[in-house]
Amino acid sequence: MQVRIFSSNCAVRFLVPLVLLPGLSGCFVSPGGESLPDGGPSGSRLRVALAFPPAENFSPYGADATLLSRLGVTEGLTALDANGAAAPALARSWRRVSDRTWRFTLREATFQDGTDVTPAAVASALTHATQAEPAPAALAGVTLDAQGDGDSGIRITTAEPDPVLPMRLSSPSLAILAPKAYGKKGAPTPVGTATGPFEIADVSGGSATLDRYDGYWGGLAHASGIDARFVKDGTARANAVRTGDVDIAEAIPAAQAATLDKATLKEAGTTRTTSLQLNTANGPFKNPRLRAAARTAIDSSALVKGVFEGYADPGAGIFGPAVTWAESKRVKPAGRAKAAGPDGASITLATYDNRPELPEVAQVVQQQLQKAGFTVKLEVREYSRLESDALAGKFDAFIGARNSLLDTGDPVGVLGSDYPCDGAYNLALLCDKQVDRAVARAVETDGTDERQDAAMTAEAAILGTDAVVPLAHQQIIAGVSTKVRGVLLDPYERTLVGAGTRR
Repeated sequence: MQVRIFSSNCAVRFLVPLVLLPGLSGCFVSPGGESLPDGGPSGSRLRVALAFPPAENFSPYGADATLLSRLGVTEGLTALDANGAAAPALARSWRRVSDRTWRFTLREATFQDGTDVTPAAVASALTHATQAEPAPAALAGVTLDAQGDGDSGIRITTAEPDPVLPMRLSSPSLAILAPKAYGKKGAPTPVGTATGPFEIADVSGGSATLDRYDGYWGGLAHASGIDARFVKDGTARANAVRTGDVDIAEAIPAAQAATLDKATLKEAGTTRTTSLQLNTANGPFKNPRLRAAARTAIDSSALVKGVFEGYADPGAGIFGPAVTWAESKRVKPAGRAKAAGPDGASITLATYDNRPELPEVAQVVQQQLQKAGFTVKLEVREYSRLESDALAGKFDAFIGARNSLLDTGDPVGVLGSDYPCDGAYNLALLCDKQVDRAVARAVETDGTDERQDAAMTAEAAILGTDAVVPLAHQQIIAGVSTKVRGVLLDPYERTLVGAGTRR
């Protein structure tokens, strides 16, 4: 039997390894508005500008799940630390009982409706997640059963051995909500039913109001609340920071970074990689020698300098430098085809404009491919109008940005969804026996180090086909007032404001 036990402390509670800004003076703030040790006032509300509004009425099972975690509303049983390992959240410890069963010990906590976080409530929340349609991405291909175990335990059994279950449970889409959240048909509501330091008070139009939850298990939050605005335009977000209209603005476009005072510009690595996916099933790139020609034509350093203005790293692989262990374990691809002359081969290159840098990236890639001898037609659409055609293989090449650790924190997850023959998000339409075997071995591998090694072996097999050309590993750029302390910029893009964030 393999046993792993984890416990929490103040540093883990506030994810200090992920805190970009200095100034956290302790785990708690005194109620009543007393001054903090550094002289800052307690209780000031935070004004935050976010790039994407809630698209699914704050459902925890879709894209809004990350929005909820970024605002400090929801929590899962676990979180991810700076190195991508599972860290305590609502569960203070856990151990593996058998190949298919784990036992989690809950901390004392309450939901925002005042009810206790009990084993029965947690089991019910996880059961509802397993029954959601479509299933949350973190549960893709996973069958689990959650049952209460004593006064503070929850026992989770999976149909197949799942060595990364503690990491999987850190997904924002597996947030734990109070029983009353599931009282109506449709998606559960996190309003007044979550466990985080802030609770949703009102949502109207392009804004949301959140108040401090005084019963938070981690201690009273420093800020008395959050006034969030959803501002799609990146230039407008940058302007709001510059004029002092907001305290924090996420996702500042690289082109706007120079407009901000250096003291208000904060950056951090992210596990998001921008890549060129080549259609291996039909068209010119069915030929591996033409895929090799495309790879050799790409100069990713020019993209980093010209498009990202230095706020990115050149493409090194599917996993970039923000995946802290990847570089030391990287395996050199072998068996690549020799590049052939394109001889004017005509291709259609597609991308989407939801991320403003992608059309610029596509233009530079178009020029580089044309210089190499390809004839390139560029097609840019909004993502929702592009995805189905891309997955159907209607384009020869596709440029997209993908967070390699977003759903579970497990590196094998993105490999299994994006590159095997039956991958659900296989944009390259790759079907390679060697790749399938390498990914399958990684999926079956237990142990953190061993699983990382297997993931890098699979990455090498994938890169060896030239089905994907990594272009750039992006960085998070945020605008933060000099009066603000404790902003959380993590590489998985799950956090932004926490209990220790204040001005």
